Amino acid sequence: MIASIDHIVLTSKDVEKTIHFYCNLLGMKLEKYFNENDSKLRIFLKFGNQKINIHQEKNPFSPHAKNPIPGSVDICFLSNRPIKEWIKIFNENQVEIEIGPVKRHGATSPINSIYLRDPDFNLIEISNKI
Repeated sequence: MIASIDHIVLTSKDVEKTIHFYCNLLGMKLEKYFNENDSKLRIFLKFGNQKINIHQEKNPFSPHAKNPIPGSVDICFLSNRPIKEWIKIFNENQVEIEIGPVKRHGATSPINSIYLRDPDFNLIEISNKI
């Protein structure tokens, strides 16, 4: 039986913009490591017990999704920070909130969510459990 998600992969047109968004706005931690199997530097973003691997659009690591393209991910992040604080952060950084706050059904409980786009136009949902 599947217990949890370890990581996901985002394909990015501009890795520096992606790092800025996820680290400076969402508070994730940038980490890097050198993969001895293929002699390439890997970049990933850590938060909690999860990570997001970042692949450059023009040079994705193998194996990868059949069609690794920017803007194809729709992901929901649960947060302990109140949605009102997130709205303030995004407004201060000229990040448009497309929808919300709205009530949704999360995996384990009702959630209150806002929706926005990262630099690659992936749909990002930030939520608080209700």
